[in-house]
Amino acid sequence: MMDKRNTVEVCFSPNDYPLYKSDHEIVVVIDVLRATTAIVAGIANGLESIIPVATLEEAFIYKAEGYLVAAERGGEIVEGFSFGNSPYSFIDPALKGKKVVLSTTNGTKAIKTPENKIVVIAALVNYRAVGNWLAKQNKNVLLLASGWRDKFNLEDTICAGAIADMLLANGSFTSNEDSSIAAKYIYQSAVENMFGYLKASSHRRRLKKLNLNEDIKFCLTPNQFDIVPILKGDEIVAL
Repeated sequence: MMDKRNTVEVCFSPNDYPLYKSDHEIVVVIDVLRATTAIVAGIANGLESIIPVATLEEAFIYKAEGYLVAAERGGEIVEGFSFGNSPYSFIDPALKGKKVVLSTTNGTKAIKTPENKIVVIAALVNYRAVGNWLAKQNKNVLLLASGWRDKFNLEDTICAGAIADMLLANGSFTSNEDSSIAAKYIYQSAVENMFGYLKASSHRRRLKKLNLNEDIKFCLTPNQFDIVPILKGDEIVAL
């Protein structure tokens, strides 16, 4: 008898996306440290929209056209731009009602990777809201970790595992890929002490060297926001 349940799978990096792309209608993009966390925080705090762009060339074009543009590479603000991808920059009350263009090392590239899919934005700060929304959609789901320069990373995998764990627990989803099983078990082993588990993660160490400990704490504090940002055309808005 054929299994009628929807599937939820985890892809560890955008580099692997072509291996998964044909099987899913919804793609959830995750970049915990820090792009998707900043996006969730910004949309939750009243930004009209965020326009993700993959390259700095595009970011400079938008800047020349008068847009408010944030750009980050390697954890640092790119010269010529007023801010990067710190979530604290995106909850500035002065940004309420405005559009912000965002380009980052990993996250915005991942957001631009899927074509002809429903793309939603998740991080640890809103994973429960995303999981609850996905459970109602009756569609196959791919959880796409942004990784670090197309490589596996721990924090995005844990977040993907958290959402996969939610969906698999409700009984209406199934999973076939070892990547999904691995993500779920990594999340389950980390959930009781997220900060401790991620202490040695490569990107947390990169950000710590840049004195971004407050950003790290913000990004690793789960379910601060009950919101699901979604990509509509070229802009991310509140669902």
